[in-house]
Amino acid sequence: MSVEIGLWGVAILMGLLALRLPVALALVIVSFGGIWAMLGWNPALGIVANTPYSFAARWTMSAVPMFLLMGFIAFHTGLTGGLFEAAKALLARLPGGLAISSIFACSGFAAVSGSSLANSAAMGRIAIPEMIKAGYKPSVAAGCIAAGGTIGALIPPSILMIIYGVIAETSITQVFLGGVSIGLLTAFSYCMVILCIAWWRPDIIPPGGAQDAPDPWQALRQVAPIVLLVIIVFGGLFSGFFTATQAGAVGAFGTVVIAAAMGRLTGTVIRRSLTETVITTSSLLIIGIGATMFTRFLGISGVSNLISSFVSDTGLSMMVVLLIIICIYLVLGTFMEPFGAMLVTLPIFLPLVSAEGLSLVWFGVLVVKLLEVGMITPPVGMNVFVIKNVASRYVMVTDVFRGVLPFILADLVVIALIVAIPSLVLFLPDLVASRR
Repeated sequence: MSVEIGLWGVAILMGLLALRLPVALALVIVSFGGIWAMLGWNPALGIVANTPYSFAARWTMSAVPMFLLMGFIAFHTGLTGGLFEAAKALLARLPGGLAISSIFACSGFAAVSGSSLANSAAMGRIAIPEMIKAGYKPSVAAGCIAAGGTIGALIPPSILMIIYGVIAETSITQVFLGGVSIGLLTAFSYCMVILCIAWWRPDIIPPGGAQDAPDPWQALRQVAPIVLLVIIVFGGLFSGFFTATQAGAVGAFGTVVIAAAMGRLTGTVIRRSLTETVITTSSLLIIGIGATMFTRFLGISGVSNLISSFVSDTGLSMMVVLLIIICIYLVLGTFMEPFGAMLVTLPIFLPLVSAEGLSLVWFGVLVVKLLEVGMITPPVGMNVFVIKNVASRYVMVTDVFRGVLPFILADLVVIALIVAIPSLVLFLPDLVASRR
Protein backbone atom coordinates (compact mmCIF):
# COMPACT_ATOMS: atom_id res chain seq x y z
CA MET A 1 0.00 0.00 0.00
CA SER A 2 2.82 2.45 0.88
CA VAL A 3 4.63 1.76 -2.38
CA GLU A 4 1.41 2.35 -4.29
CA ILE A 5 0.95 5.70 -2.53
CA GLY A 6 4.55 6.56 -3.33
CA LEU A 7 4.09 5.83 -7.03
CA TRP A 8 0.88 7.85 -7.09
CA GLY A 9 2.77 10.67 -5.41
CA VAL A 10 5.45 10.67 -8.15
CA ALA A 11 2.73 10.65 -10.84
CA ILE A 12 0.83 13.51 -9.18
CA LEU A 13 4.06 15.50 -8.84
CA MET A 14 4.75 15.15 -12.57
CA GLY A 15 1.18 16.27 -13.27
CA LEU A 16 1.47 19.33 -11.06
CA LEU A 17 4.75 20.30 -12.69
CA ALA A 18 3.18 19.87 -16.13
CA LEU A 19 0.48 22.31 -15.00
CA ARG A 20 3.29 24.81 -14.22
CA LEU A 21 2.75 24.76 -10.45
CA PRO A 22 5.87 26.12 -8.71
CA VAL A 23 8.30 23.29 -7.98
CA ALA A 24 8.56 24.02 -4.25
CA LEU A 25 4.79 24.05 -3.77
CA ALA A 26 4.34 20.86 -5.80
CA LEU A 27 6.98 19.04 -3.72
CA VAL A 28 5.48 20.15 -0.41
CA ILE A 29 1.89 19.29 -1.41
CA VAL A 30 2.77 15.81 -2.67
CA SER A 31 5.04 15.01 0.28
CA PHE A 32 2.61 16.24 2.92
CA GLY A 33 -0.35 14.50 1.28
CA GLY A 34 1.54 11.24 0.81
CA ILE A 35 2.82 11.07 4.38
CA TRP A 36 -0.64 11.96 5.67
CA ALA A 37 -2.12 9.11 3.64
CA MET A 38 0.47 6.63 4.92
CA LEU A 39 1.04 7.66 8.55
CA GLY A 40 -1.70 10.10 9.49
CA TRP A 41 -2.16 13.78 10.23
CA ASN A 42 0.25 14.22 13.16
CA PRO A 43 3.34 12.66 11.47
CA ALA A 44 2.67 14.75 8.36
CA LEU A 45 2.45 17.93 10.46
CA GLY A 46 5.62 16.91 12.30
CA ILE A 47 7.59 16.65 9.05
CA VAL A 48 6.25 20.03 7.89
CA ALA A 49 7.25 21.56 11.22
CA ASN A 50 10.74 20.04 11.45
CA THR A 51 12.02 19.88 7.88
CA PRO A 52 12.45 23.64 7.24
CA TYR A 53 14.73 24.06 10.22
CA SER A 54 16.66 20.80 9.71
CA PHE A 55 17.43 21.80 6.10
CA ALA A 56 18.01 25.54 6.40
CA ALA A 57 20.01 25.36 9.64
CA ARG A 58 22.81 23.29 8.09
CA TRP A 59 26.05 25.22 8.38
CA THR A 60 27.06 24.50 4.79
CA MET A 61 23.89 26.19 3.51
CA SER A 62 25.21 29.55 4.70
CA ALA A 63 27.70 29.39 1.82
CA VAL A 64 24.82 30.04 -0.60
CA PRO A 65 23.98 33.64 0.42
CA MET A 66 27.68 34.47 0.80
CA PHE A 67 28.62 33.42 -2.74
CA LEU A 68 25.43 34.97 -4.12
CA LEU A 69 26.26 38.28 -2.46
CA MET A 70 29.80 38.09 -3.85
CA GLY A 71 28.44 37.60 -7.37
CA PHE A 72 25.73 40.25 -7.19
CA ILE A 73 28.09 42.92 -5.88
CA ALA A 74 30.67 42.07 -8.55
CA PHE A 75 27.94 42.20 -11.20
CA HIS A 76 26.30 45.48 -10.13
CA THR A 77 29.60 47.30 -9.57
CA GLY A 78 31.02 46.17 -12.92
CA LEU A 79 34.12 44.64 -11.30
CA THR A 80 34.12 41.87 -13.89
CA GLY A 81 33.56 44.17 -16.85
CA GLY A 82 37.29 44.23 -17.56
CA LEU A 83 37.44 40.46 -18.03
CA PHE A 84 36.36 40.70 -21.65
CA GLU A 85 38.88 43.47 -22.32
CA ALA A 86 41.67 41.43 -20.71
CA ALA A 87 40.76 38.32 -22.70
CA LYS A 88 40.48 40.38 -25.88
CA ALA A 89 43.92 41.87 -25.32
CA LEU A 90 45.42 38.38 -25.31
CA LEU A 91 43.21 36.50 -27.77
CA ALA A 92 41.47 38.89 -30.15
CA ARG A 93 43.99 38.36 -32.97
CA LEU A 94 43.15 34.65 -33.22
CA PRO A 95 40.59 33.51 -35.82
CA GLY A 96 37.25 34.10 -34.11
CA GLY A 97 39.24 35.89 -31.41
CA LEU A 98 36.41 38.03 -30.06
CA ALA A 99 34.18 34.99 -29.59
CA ILE A 100 37.02 33.06 -27.93
CA SER A 101 37.67 36.09 -25.71
CA SER A 102 34.02 36.07 -24.65
CA ILE A 103 34.27 32.39 -23.66
CA PHE A 104 37.33 33.10 -21.53
CA ALA A 105 35.57 36.13 -20.02
CA CYS A 106 32.56 33.95 -19.19
CA SER A 107 34.90 31.49 -17.48
CA GLY A 108 36.43 34.29 -15.44
CA PHE A 109 33.06 35.73 -14.48
CA ALA A 110 31.98 32.23 -13.41
CA ALA A 111 34.61 32.32 -10.67
CA VAL A 112 32.76 35.14 -8.90
CA SER A 113 29.17 34.54 -9.96
CA GLY A 114 28.01 30.91 -9.72
CA SER A 115 25.02 31.69 -11.94
CA SER A 116 24.78 30.99 -15.65
CA LEU A 117 22.00 33.59 -16.04
CA ALA A 118 24.09 36.38 -14.53
CA ASN A 119 27.05 35.21 -16.59
CA SER A 120 25.06 35.39 -19.84
CA ALA A 121 23.53 38.78 -19.00
CA ALA A 122 26.82 40.40 -18.02
CA MET A 123 28.84 39.15 -20.99
CA GLY A 124 25.97 39.59 -23.45
CA ARG A 125 25.78 43.33 -22.85
CA ILE A 126 29.53 43.75 -23.35
CA ALA A 127 30.54 41.25 -26.05
CA ILE A 128 27.61 40.84 -28.46
CA PRO A 129 27.60 44.42 -29.82
CA GLU A 130 31.36 44.30 -30.28
CA MET A 131 31.27 40.97 -32.12
CA ILE A 132 28.49 42.11 -34.45
CA LYS A 133 30.39 45.31 -35.17
CA ALA A 134 33.41 43.19 -36.12
CA GLY A 135 31.36 41.24 -38.68
CA TYR A 136 30.12 38.22 -36.72
CA LYS A 137 26.74 36.83 -37.69
CA PRO A 138 24.35 37.98 -34.91
CA SER A 139 22.94 34.50 -34.25
CA VAL A 140 26.42 33.03 -33.74
CA ALA A 141 27.54 35.91 -31.53
CA ALA A 142 24.43 35.54 -29.34
CA GLY A 143 24.65 31.74 -29.29
CA CYS A 144 28.28 31.91 -28.22
CA ILE A 145 27.45 34.02 -25.16
CA ALA A 146 24.36 31.95 -24.27
CA ALA A 147 26.49 28.80 -24.30
CA GLY A 148 29.41 30.47 -22.53
CA GLY A 149 27.06 31.48 -19.74
CA THR A 150 26.54 27.83 -18.80
CA ILE A 151 30.14 27.71 -17.59
CA GLY A 152 28.91 29.82 -14.66
CA ALA A 153 27.40 26.76 -12.99
CA LEU A 154 30.44 24.53 -13.56
CA ILE A 155 33.34 26.62 -12.31
CA PRO A 156 33.15 27.37 -8.55
CA PRO A 157 31.38 28.95 -6.76
CA SER A 158 28.48 27.07 -8.36
CA ILE A 159 25.25 27.45 -6.39
CA LEU A 160 23.91 24.29 -8.07
CA MET A 161 26.91 22.37 -6.76
CA ILE A 162 26.45 23.71 -3.23
CA ILE A 163 22.82 22.58 -3.17
CA TYR A 164 23.79 19.22 -4.66
CA GLY A 165 26.46 18.72 -2.00
CA VAL A 166 23.94 19.45 0.76
CA ILE A 167 21.27 17.12 -0.66
CA ALA A 168 23.72 14.32 -1.50
CA GLU A 169 25.59 14.80 1.80
CA THR A 170 28.95 14.87 0.03
CA SER A 171 31.86 17.31 0.16
CA ILE A 172 31.07 20.60 -1.56
CA THR A 173 34.78 21.29 -1.95
CA GLN A 174 35.24 17.98 -3.76
CA VAL A 175 32.34 18.72 -6.10
CA PHE A 176 33.80 22.19 -6.73
CA LEU A 177 37.15 20.63 -7.66
CA GLY A 178 35.46 18.20 -10.03
CA GLY A 179 33.63 21.10 -11.66
CA VAL A 180 36.85 23.02 -12.37
CA SER A 181 38.16 20.51 -14.91
CA ILE A 182 34.78 20.10 -16.62
CA GLY A 183 34.23 23.85 -16.73
CA LEU A 184 37.60 24.31 -18.40
CA LEU A 185 36.95 21.36 -20.74
CA THR A 186 33.63 22.95 -21.71
CA ALA A 187 35.33 26.27 -22.41
CA PHE A 188 37.96 24.49 -24.51
CA SER A 189 35.29 22.63 -26.52
CA TYR A 190 33.47 25.91 -27.21
CA CYS A 191 36.71 27.49 -28.41
CA MET A 192 37.26 24.55 -30.76
CA VAL A 193 33.76 25.08 -32.17
CA ILE A 194 34.52 28.75 -32.78
CA LEU A 195 37.85 27.99 -34.46
CA CYS A 196 36.22 25.39 -36.74
CA ILE A 197 33.44 27.78 -37.77
CA ALA A 198 35.99 30.55 -38.39
CA TRP A 199 37.98 28.15 -40.55
CA TRP A 200 35.07 26.74 -42.59
CA ARG A 201 32.62 29.66 -42.61
CA PRO A 202 34.49 32.98 -42.62
CA ASP A 203 31.23 34.64 -43.65
CA ILE A 204 29.81 33.77 -40.19
CA ILE A 205 32.87 34.30 -37.98
CA PRO A 206 35.62 36.52 -39.42
CA PRO A 207 38.88 34.55 -39.62
CA GLY A 208 41.04 37.66 -39.22
CA GLY A 209 41.91 39.01 -35.79
CA ALA A 210 40.82 42.37 -34.42
CA GLN A 211 43.28 45.18 -34.94
CA ASP A 212 42.06 47.38 -32.08
CA ALA A 213 42.83 45.03 -29.20
CA PRO A 214 43.54 46.93 -25.96
CA ASP A 215 46.93 47.12 -24.33
CA PRO A 216 47.43 43.80 -22.45
CA TRP A 217 49.04 45.30 -19.35
CA GLN A 218 46.40 47.97 -18.93
CA ALA A 219 43.59 45.44 -19.38
CA LEU A 220 45.17 43.01 -16.92
CA ARG A 221 45.59 45.76 -14.33
CA GLN A 222 41.84 46.40 -14.45
CA VAL A 223 40.99 42.83 -13.46
CA ALA A 224 43.96 42.20 -11.15
CA PRO A 225 42.04 42.92 -7.89
CA ILE A 226 39.17 40.53 -8.65
CA VAL A 227 41.59 37.86 -9.96
CA LEU A 228 43.63 38.13 -6.77
CA LEU A 229 40.47 37.79 -4.70
CA VAL A 230 39.45 34.64 -6.60
CA ILE A 231 42.91 33.14 -6.06
CA ILE A 232 42.73 33.86 -2.32
CA VAL A 233 39.18 32.53 -1.92
CA PHE A 234 39.58 29.31 -3.85
CA GLY A 235 43.20 28.77 -2.96
CA GLY A 236 42.11 28.80 0.68
CA LEU A 237 39.10 26.60 -0.03
CA PHE A 238 40.94 23.94 -2.02
CA SER A 239 43.93 23.88 0.31
CA GLY A 240 41.64 23.20 3.24
CA PHE A 241 42.36 26.52 4.94
CA PHE A 242 38.75 27.67 4.42
CA THR A 243 35.49 25.77 4.58
CA ALA A 244 33.00 26.51 1.80
CA THR A 245 31.11 28.88 4.10
CA GLN A 246 34.26 30.70 5.19
CA ALA A 247 35.37 31.00 1.55
CA GLY A 248 32.01 32.55 0.67
CA ALA A 249 32.29 35.03 3.54
CA VAL A 250 35.85 36.00 2.55
CA GLY A 251 34.74 36.39 -1.07
CA ALA A 252 31.74 38.58 -0.21
CA PHE A 253 33.79 40.75 2.16
CA GLY A 254 36.64 41.05 -0.33
CA THR A 255 34.27 42.07 -3.12
CA VAL A 256 32.78 44.77 -0.92
CA VAL A 257 36.26 46.08 -0.04
CA ILE A 258 37.40 46.12 -3.69
CA ALA A 259 34.21 47.83 -4.87
CA ALA A 260 34.49 50.44 -2.11
CA ALA A 261 38.18 51.07 -2.87
CA MET A 262 37.33 51.63 -6.55
CA GLY A 263 34.52 54.03 -5.63
CA ARG A 264 31.78 51.83 -7.07
CA LEU A 265 29.99 50.74 -3.88
CA THR A 266 26.93 52.99 -3.79
CA GLY A 267 23.82 52.72 -1.68
CA THR A 268 21.86 51.56 -4.71
CA VAL A 269 24.35 48.77 -5.39
CA ILE A 270 24.22 47.58 -1.78
CA ARG A 271 20.43 47.63 -1.70
CA ARG A 272 20.04 45.80 -5.03
CA SER A 273 22.69 43.22 -4.16
CA LEU A 274 21.22 42.46 -0.73
CA THR A 275 17.67 42.31 -2.10
CA GLU A 276 18.59 39.92 -4.90
CA THR A 277 20.64 37.78 -2.50
CA VAL A 278 17.72 37.45 -0.08
CA ILE A 279 15.19 36.69 -2.83
CA THR A 280 17.39 34.09 -4.54
CA THR A 281 18.42 32.44 -1.27
CA SER A 282 14.82 32.25 -0.10
CA SER A 283 13.63 30.63 -3.32
CA LEU A 284 16.44 28.06 -3.16
CA LEU A 285 15.70 27.25 0.48
CA ILE A 286 12.01 26.72 -0.23
CA ILE A 287 12.76 24.34 -3.10
CA GLY A 288 15.36 22.54 -0.96
CA ILE A 289 12.88 22.11 1.90
CA GLY A 290 10.33 20.65 -0.50
CA ALA A 291 12.95 18.28 -1.95
CA THR A 292 13.94 17.10 1.54
CA MET A 293 10.31 16.37 2.36
CA PHE A 294 9.95 14.51 -0.94
CA THR A 295 13.04 12.43 -0.13
CA ARG A 296 11.50 11.38 3.19
CA PHE A 297 8.21 10.60 1.50
CA LEU A 298 9.90 8.33 -1.05
CA GLY A 299 11.94 6.65 1.68
CA ILE A 300 8.91 5.95 3.87
CA SER A 301 6.87 4.68 0.92
CA GLY A 302 9.63 2.36 -0.28
CA VAL A 303 9.72 3.76 -3.83
CA SER A 304 13.49 4.28 -3.71
CA ASN A 305 14.06 0.64 -2.77
CA LEU A 306 11.55 -0.44 -5.41
CA ILE A 307 13.48 1.37 -8.15
CA SER A 308 16.82 -0.09 -6.99
CA SER A 309 15.32 -3.58 -6.88
CA PHE A 310 13.77 -3.14 -10.31
CA VAL A 311 17.13 -2.19 -11.83
CA SER A 312 18.81 -5.18 -10.15
CA ASP A 313 16.09 -7.63 -11.14
CA THR A 314 16.00 -6.55 -14.78
CA GLY A 315 19.75 -6.98 -15.06
CA LEU A 316 20.30 -3.58 -16.67
CA SER A 317 23.94 -2.57 -16.79
CA MET A 318 24.94 0.60 -15.02
CA MET A 319 25.84 2.13 -18.37
CA VAL A 320 22.26 1.62 -19.60
CA VAL A 321 20.90 3.10 -16.38
CA LEU A 322 23.21 6.10 -16.78
CA LEU A 323 22.04 6.56 -20.34
CA ILE A 324 18.43 6.62 -19.12
CA ILE A 325 19.31 9.14 -16.40
CA ILE A 326 21.13 11.33 -18.95
CA CYS A 327 18.14 11.27 -21.30
CA ILE A 328 15.77 12.16 -18.44
CA TYR A 329 17.86 15.18 -17.46
CA LEU A 330 18.21 16.34 -21.06
CA VAL A 331 14.43 16.13 -21.50
CA LEU A 332 13.69 17.84 -18.16
CA GLY A 333 16.09 20.61 -19.10
CA THR A 334 13.91 21.54 -22.06
CA PHE A 335 11.07 22.73 -19.83
CA MET A 336 12.28 22.96 -16.20
CA GLU A 337 14.74 25.29 -14.52
CA PRO A 338 17.90 23.55 -13.20
CA PHE A 339 17.25 23.72 -9.45
CA GLY A 340 13.76 22.27 -9.77
CA ALA A 341 14.87 19.52 -12.13
CA MET A 342 17.76 18.55 -9.88
CA LEU A 343 15.84 18.53 -6.62
CA VAL A 344 12.87 16.63 -8.05
CA THR A 345 15.07 13.85 -9.39
CA LEU A 346 17.87 13.48 -6.83
CA PRO A 347 15.68 11.70 -4.26
CA ILE A 348 15.03 9.02 -6.91
CA PHE A 349 18.48 8.79 -8.51
CA LEU A 350 20.86 9.17 -5.56
CA PRO A 351 19.96 5.85 -3.86
CA LEU A 352 20.37 4.12 -7.22
CA VAL A 353 23.77 5.68 -7.89
CA SER A 354 24.96 4.97 -4.34
CA ALA A 355 23.86 1.34 -4.57
CA GLU A 356 25.98 0.93 -7.71
CA GLY A 357 29.03 2.32 -5.92
CA LEU A 358 29.45 5.29 -8.25
CA SER A 359 31.18 8.43 -6.97
CA LEU A 360 28.67 11.01 -5.79
CA VAL A 361 31.20 13.74 -6.65
CA TRP A 362 31.40 12.50 -10.24
CA PHE A 363 27.62 12.14 -10.46
CA GLY A 364 27.09 15.66 -9.10
CA VAL A 365 29.30 17.22 -11.77
CA LEU A 366 27.56 15.15 -14.46
CA VAL A 367 24.14 16.28 -13.25
CA VAL A 368 25.15 19.95 -13.20
CA LYS A 369 26.58 19.66 -16.71
CA LEU A 370 23.37 18.01 -17.97
CA LEU A 371 21.20 20.67 -16.35
CA GLU A 372 23.25 23.45 -17.91
CA VAL A 373 22.70 21.98 -21.37
CA GLY A 374 19.01 22.52 -20.64
CA MET A 375 19.73 26.23 -20.19
CA ILE A 376 20.33 26.56 -23.94
CA THR A 377 17.95 23.97 -25.40
CA PRO A 378 14.47 24.85 -26.72
CA PRO A 379 11.77 25.60 -25.86
CA VAL A 380 12.64 27.04 -22.42
CA GLY A 381 16.39 27.61 -22.61
CA MET A 382 16.62 30.35 -19.98
CA ASN A 383 20.04 31.61 -21.10
CA VAL A 384 18.64 32.07 -24.59
CA PHE A 385 15.86 34.33 -23.33
CA VAL A 386 18.32 36.31 -21.21
CA ILE A 387 20.45 36.92 -24.30
CA LYS A 388 17.35 37.88 -26.29
CA ASN A 389 16.52 40.49 -23.63
CA VAL A 390 20.00 42.05 -23.53
CA ALA A 391 20.50 41.95 -27.32
CA SER A 392 16.96 42.43 -28.61
CA ARG A 393 18.08 44.98 -31.19
CA TYR A 394 20.28 42.37 -32.88
CA VAL A 395 18.55 38.96 -32.62
CA MET A 396 15.26 37.12 -32.24
CA VAL A 397 14.82 34.11 -29.94
CA THR A 398 14.94 31.74 -32.91
CA ASP A 399 18.26 33.27 -33.98
CA VAL A 400 19.80 32.56 -30.58
CA PHE A 401 18.52 28.96 -30.55
CA ARG A 402 20.02 28.50 -34.00
CA GLY A 403 23.31 29.98 -32.82
CA VAL A 404 23.67 27.61 -29.85
CA LEU A 405 23.26 24.41 -31.88
CA PRO A 406 26.98 23.77 -32.55
CA PHE A 407 27.73 24.45 -28.88
CA ILE A 408 25.08 21.92 -27.80
CA LEU A 409 26.88 19.33 -29.95
CA ALA A 410 30.11 20.21 -28.13
CA ASP A 411 28.28 19.77 -24.80
CA LEU A 412 27.16 16.29 -25.82
CA VAL A 413 30.77 15.36 -26.58
CA VAL A 414 31.82 16.64 -23.14
CA ILE A 415 29.04 14.61 -21.49
CA ALA A 416 30.21 11.49 -23.34
CA LEU A 417 33.76 12.11 -22.10
CA ILE A 418 32.56 12.54 -18.50
CA VAL A 419 30.81 9.16 -18.67
CA ALA A 420 33.61 7.38 -20.53
CA ILE A 421 36.51 8.87 -18.51
CA PRO A 422 35.39 9.55 -14.91
CA SER A 423 38.94 10.59 -14.01
CA LEU A 424 38.33 13.84 -15.92
CA VAL A 425 36.12 14.81 -13.00
CA LEU A 426 37.87 12.97 -10.18
CA PHE A 427 41.48 13.82 -10.98
CA LEU A 428 41.60 17.11 -9.05
CA PRO A 429 39.50 15.93 -6.06
CA ASP A 430 41.68 12.81 -5.68
CA LEU A 431 44.89 14.83 -6.10
CA VAL A 432 43.95 17.37 -3.45
CA ALA A 433 42.67 14.67 -1.08
CA SER A 434 45.94 12.73 -1.38
CA ARG A 435 48.01 15.79 -0.45
CA ARG A 436 46.11 16.68 2.69
